[in-house]
Amino acid sequence: MRTALSVLLLATLTLTACQSRYNPINWFGNDTEVQATSEAEGEINPLVPNGGNTENKGIFSKRPEPVYAGTILSQVASVKVHRIPEGAMIEVVGVSNIHGVHSLKLDPQNEGEPVNGVLTYNLLGVHPKGGYTGGSQQSREVTVAHVLTTEQLSNVRTIRVVAAQNARETRR
Repeated sequence: MRTALSVLLLATLTLTACQSRYNPINWFGNDTEVQATSEAEGEINPLVPNGGNTENKGIFSKRPEPVYAGTILSQVASVKVHRIPEGAMIEVVGVSNIHGVHSLKLDPQNEGEPVNGVLTYNLLGVHPKGGYTGGSQQSREVTVAHVLTTEQLSNVRTIRVVAAQNARETRR
Protein backbone atom coordinates (compact mmCIF):
# COMPACT_ATOMS: atom_id res chain seq x y z
CA MET A 1 0.00 0.00 0.00
CA ARG A 2 2.83 2.37 0.89
CA THR A 3 4.67 1.71 -2.34
CA ALA A 4 1.55 2.31 -4.47
CA LEU A 5 0.89 5.60 -2.68
CA SER A 6 4.54 6.62 -3.06
CA VAL A 7 4.55 5.84 -6.79
CA LEU A 8 1.31 7.77 -7.31
CA LEU A 9 2.64 10.80 -5.43
CA LEU A 10 5.93 10.74 -7.31
CA ALA A 11 4.15 10.44 -10.70
CA THR A 12 1.87 13.36 -9.85
CA LEU A 13 4.76 15.59 -8.86
CA THR A 14 6.74 14.64 -11.98
CA LEU A 15 3.79 15.27 -14.29
CA THR A 16 2.97 18.69 -12.86
CA ALA A 17 6.58 19.78 -13.16
CA CYS A 18 6.83 19.16 -16.90
CA GLN A 19 5.51 21.39 -19.67
CA SER A 20 3.65 18.66 -21.58
CA ARG A 21 0.04 18.62 -22.72
CA TYR A 22 -0.70 15.88 -20.17
CA ASN A 23 -0.17 18.32 -17.32
CA PRO A 24 -3.63 19.41 -16.07
CA ILE A 25 -2.29 22.88 -15.21
CA ASN A 26 -1.44 23.48 -18.91
CA TRP A 27 -4.79 22.39 -20.35
CA PHE A 28 -6.26 25.88 -20.78
CA GLY A 29 -3.11 27.83 -21.47
CA ASN A 30 -2.33 31.35 -20.36
CA ASP A 31 -4.81 34.18 -20.43
CA THR A 32 -4.41 37.01 -22.92
CA GLU A 33 -5.81 40.50 -22.99
CA VAL A 34 -8.43 41.23 -25.64
CA GLN A 35 -10.23 44.39 -26.64
CA ALA A 36 -13.67 44.78 -25.07
CA THR A 37 -16.55 45.22 -27.51
CA SER A 38 -19.97 46.65 -26.86
CA GLU A 39 -23.18 45.00 -28.05
CA ALA A 40 -24.78 48.43 -28.18
CA GLU A 41 -22.63 49.19 -31.21
CA GLY A 42 -24.39 46.40 -33.10
CA GLU A 43 -21.63 43.84 -32.76
CA ILE A 44 -22.44 40.23 -32.00
CA ASN A 45 -21.30 38.67 -28.75
CA PRO A 46 -19.27 35.56 -29.68
CA LEU A 47 -20.15 33.88 -26.39
CA VAL A 48 -23.89 33.88 -27.17
CA PRO A 49 -24.87 31.16 -29.65
CA ASN A 50 -26.57 32.26 -32.89
CA GLY A 51 -25.49 35.86 -32.39
CA GLY A 52 -27.96 36.57 -29.60
CA ASN A 53 -30.89 34.90 -31.35
CA THR A 54 -33.04 33.44 -28.56
CA GLU A 55 -35.20 31.22 -30.79
CA ASN A 56 -32.72 28.31 -30.82
CA LYS A 57 -31.84 27.71 -27.20
CA GLY A 58 -29.72 24.95 -25.74
CA ILE A 59 -30.97 21.85 -24.02
CA PHE A 60 -30.47 23.35 -20.56
CA SER A 61 -32.28 26.61 -21.29
CA LYS A 62 -35.57 27.45 -19.66
CA ARG A 63 -38.53 26.14 -21.59
CA PRO A 64 -41.40 28.47 -22.49
CA GLU A 65 -44.55 28.17 -20.40
CA PRO A 66 -47.00 25.74 -21.99
CA VAL A 67 -50.38 27.09 -23.00
CA TYR A 68 -53.08 26.22 -20.46
CA ALA A 69 -55.64 24.00 -22.20
CA GLY A 70 -58.43 24.35 -19.65
CA THR A 71 -62.04 25.16 -20.44
CA ILE A 72 -64.78 26.47 -18.20
CA LEU A 73 -66.48 23.98 -15.89
CA SER A 74 -70.23 23.57 -15.84
CA GLN A 75 -71.17 24.64 -12.28
CA VAL A 76 -69.82 26.22 -9.12
CA ALA A 77 -71.09 24.29 -6.09
CA SER A 78 -69.57 26.43 -3.31
CA VAL A 79 -67.14 29.27 -2.62
CA LYS A 80 -65.47 29.66 0.78
CA VAL A 81 -62.85 32.15 1.89
CA HIS A 82 -60.47 31.11 4.68
CA ARG A 83 -58.20 33.51 6.55
CA ILE A 84 -54.51 32.67 6.44
CA PRO A 85 -51.47 34.65 7.65
CA GLU A 86 -50.67 35.89 4.12
CA GLY A 87 -54.23 37.12 3.47
CA ALA A 88 -56.98 34.76 2.32
CA MET A 89 -57.43 31.44 0.57
CA ILE A 90 -60.37 30.97 -1.79
CA GLU A 91 -61.68 27.39 -1.83
CA VAL A 92 -64.01 26.57 -4.71
CA VAL A 93 -65.90 23.34 -5.30
CA GLY A 94 -67.04 22.90 -8.89
CA VAL A 95 -69.02 20.29 -10.78
CA SER A 96 -67.98 19.04 -14.20
CA ASN A 97 -70.09 17.33 -16.84
CA ILE A 98 -67.56 14.52 -17.26
CA HIS A 99 -65.31 12.51 -14.95
CA GLY A 100 -61.57 13.02 -14.76
CA VAL A 101 -61.24 16.81 -14.93
CA HIS A 102 -57.79 17.86 -13.71
CA SER A 103 -55.40 20.84 -13.56
CA LEU A 104 -58.00 23.21 -12.15
CA LYS A 105 -57.43 26.94 -12.16
CA LEU A 106 -59.16 30.08 -11.01
CA ASP A 107 -58.53 32.48 -13.90
CA PRO A 108 -58.74 36.12 -12.75
CA GLN A 109 -60.70 38.57 -14.89
CA ASN A 110 -59.65 42.21 -15.42
CA GLU A 111 -56.00 41.22 -14.82
CA GLY A 112 -56.78 40.37 -11.20
CA GLU A 113 -58.02 43.87 -10.35
CA PRO A 114 -61.38 44.36 -8.62
CA VAL A 115 -64.08 46.29 -10.48
CA ASN A 116 -66.34 48.25 -8.10
CA GLY A 117 -65.06 46.08 -5.25
CA VAL A 118 -65.84 42.78 -7.06
CA LEU A 119 -62.98 40.38 -7.85
CA THR A 120 -64.11 37.91 -10.54
CA TYR A 121 -62.64 34.52 -11.43
CA ASN A 122 -63.53 31.92 -14.08
CA LEU A 123 -63.45 28.29 -12.94
CA LEU A 124 -61.38 26.36 -15.50
CA GLY A 125 -60.23 22.75 -15.79
CA VAL A 126 -58.65 20.44 -18.33
CA HIS A 127 -61.19 17.91 -19.59
CA PRO A 128 -59.79 14.49 -20.53
CA LYS A 129 -60.26 12.99 -23.96
CA GLY A 130 -62.67 10.10 -23.83
CA GLY A 131 -64.00 10.95 -20.37
CA TYR A 132 -67.42 9.57 -19.61
CA THR A 133 -70.49 11.40 -18.40
CA GLY A 134 -73.03 10.33 -15.84
CA GLY A 135 -72.71 9.31 -12.26
CA SER A 136 -73.63 11.29 -9.19
CA GLN A 137 -72.80 14.94 -8.74
CA GLN A 138 -70.50 14.03 -5.86
CA SER A 139 -68.37 11.84 -8.14
CA ARG A 140 -67.90 14.74 -10.59
CA GLU A 141 -66.99 17.37 -7.95
CA VAL A 142 -63.56 18.94 -8.06
CA THR A 143 -61.90 21.40 -5.66
CA VAL A 144 -59.41 24.18 -6.30
CA ALA A 145 -57.82 26.77 -4.01
CA HIS A 146 -56.24 30.14 -4.73
CA VAL A 147 -54.28 32.37 -2.32
CA LEU A 148 -54.64 36.15 -2.24
CA THR A 149 -52.32 38.45 -0.33
CA THR A 150 -53.51 41.21 1.97
CA GLU A 151 -52.49 43.78 -0.66
CA GLN A 152 -54.60 42.06 -3.33
CA LEU A 153 -57.60 42.08 -0.97
CA SER A 154 -57.31 45.76 -0.05
CA ASN A 155 -60.11 47.02 -2.35
CA VAL A 156 -62.15 43.81 -2.53
CA ARG A 157 -65.62 43.54 -0.98
CA THR A 158 -66.95 40.61 -3.03
CA ILE A 159 -65.33 37.55 -4.63
CA ARG A 160 -67.27 36.05 -7.56
CA VAL A 161 -66.54 32.72 -9.27
CA VAL A 162 -68.17 32.14 -12.67
CA ALA A 163 -68.92 28.81 -14.40
CA ALA A 164 -70.86 27.95 -17.56
CA GLN A 165 -74.26 27.49 -15.87
CA ASN A 166 -74.01 29.62 -12.74
CA ALA A 167 -71.91 31.97 -10.65
CA ARG A 168 -71.40 32.18 -6.89
CA GLU A 169 -70.03 35.00 -4.80
CA THR A 170 -69.09 35.64 -1.23
CA ARG A 171 -68.94 38.98 0.55
CA ARG A 172 -66.89 40.36 3.39
